[in-house]
Amino acid sequence: MKPTAPVLISHAGLADAEDVWRLQRAAFRAEAELYGDDRIPPLVQTLDELAREFASKICLKACDVDGRLLGAVRLQRQGATVLLGRLSVEPACQRQGIGSALLRAAEDVWPEAGRIELFTGSRSVGNLRLYERHGYVRFREVATPTVTLVYLEKTLCTGA
Repeated sequence: MKPTAPVLISHAGLADAEDVWRLQRAAFRAEAELYGDDRIPPLVQTLDELAREFASKICLKACDVDGRLLGAVRLQRQGATVLLGRLSVEPACQRQGIGSALLRAAEDVWPEAGRIELFTGSRSVGNLRLYERHGYVRFREVATPTVTLVYLEKTLCTGA
């Protein structure tokens, strides 16, 4: 799905940390309600903790033409695997292609990596649909006391 309005995807910097943190908290409230747990990691992460992630992870942001933050995602390279996490879209802008645009951009950060991996909760059917629509396939489920995590992966390159 292409965004319904133009969005610019770029690297977020430390100066964006507070906006990314607020966006993350707004975006993950629905997940907390779905699982009946307002202590999920994206909601309890502090601004300082998020800011420290900028030293070891790449954060991509999606902004509208006026510079307003609409979405963000964080990436970390571990060998031939890219770990994708905390894909967040402003609640009022969800289902408008912003998450899809961020996924495509994330896949282009390290195109030489062998695969990209992410996880979501088993009850997050909208998230699962989004990822599967983009070619991600389930490869593992891990049950925790509060949620079953579904791990998905996508092959980024077939070698050369």
